[in-house]
Amino acid sequence: MTLTAKPSPEEHWATLSALEPIYSVLVREFVIEVGACPNLEQDAAPSPESTEQAEAWFQQVDERIQVHQLRQFLQTTSLTNEAVLRNLTVHHLHKAVKAPSDRDKIDFLLVQYFSLCAPSGLEDSDVDLEYVAQVLEPVLGAQPSTMPLWLGPLETVLQSAARCRRLSELLHSGVLEQGRKLKSQSADRYFEPAAMAAFARYSFMIRRVFFRLMHDDLNAILDGLRDLEHRGIMSLDCRRAQFSADEPTTRLRMICQSWKVMFHAEYSSGQPLRMLVDLRAAVDDALKGGAKKGMTAARAASASSSTSDQ
Repeated sequence: MTLTAKPSPEEHWATLSALEPIYSVLVREFVIEVGACPNLEQDAAPSPESTEQAEAWFQQVDERIQVHQLRQFLQTTSLTNEAVLRNLTVHHLHKAVKAPSDRDKIDFLLVQYFSLCAPSGLEDSDVDLEYVAQVLEPVLGAQPSTMPLWLGPLETVLQSAARCRRLSELLHSGVLEQGRKLKSQSADRYFEPAAMAAFARYSFMIRRVFFRLMHDDLNAILDGLRDLEHRGIMSLDCRRAQFSADEPTTRLRMICQSWKVMFHAEYSSGQPLRMLVDLRAAVDDALKGGAKKGMTAARAASASSSTSDQ
């Protein structure tokens, strides 16, 4: 099992030339302090010295760009396309020495590449390892569609994630941590093409589970706010979600709409994600509290009626 063939000096130079505009935008956007990029004209036969200078500049940028910055940039810029993702992935795959940060970037890039190239209406049952390997062939080369034995636990983790019915359950079940642990413990075995394809499939499927549960939570919150407003409740105690003790439902609705946009690009958004989980719990509590008050009022009315009849 091998990656796509190592590029020739001319192909390598062409890849760097194609990536230079992307890296220049990254440098400006994240205010990375590096020198000017060497001239990367499309020479038919770049000199070893020119190639060495260009590689050194790209290495400087790579060392300073964090995976979350690369993720943020590629998921929000209009510059992302199949060629850009392919060139970025190949660039990192063919590094002679790969740091853990390179592994994380490759993992993200493979999922992005698969997500971009796969049909939008793809069913979960269609996303088997054979299909993922086929889509990733332009960057990983042709691969047998067999799961490495040491990665058998990945399927167990996916099954556990699929059984989660709420986002809070997914976040607190330890499922995501199990996947990260398998990835970090894989060390150099991660860079086996079959392993990279298996991890790309895993990450793509986990992302699907996350988005499904996230939208379920957001919709449940919006439905709950509407129900509360129909009952005449126009604010609620949301201190557990780091809002006020008397938060207007109109503001909460606007926040949920903004989260739909924000979470579209990132499925491990840290604090805002925990706020979403806690906000649903606050809305659920308000709904239960309103129901209890309604039952108490009904009992009081019934008792009053019985007393007046006597």
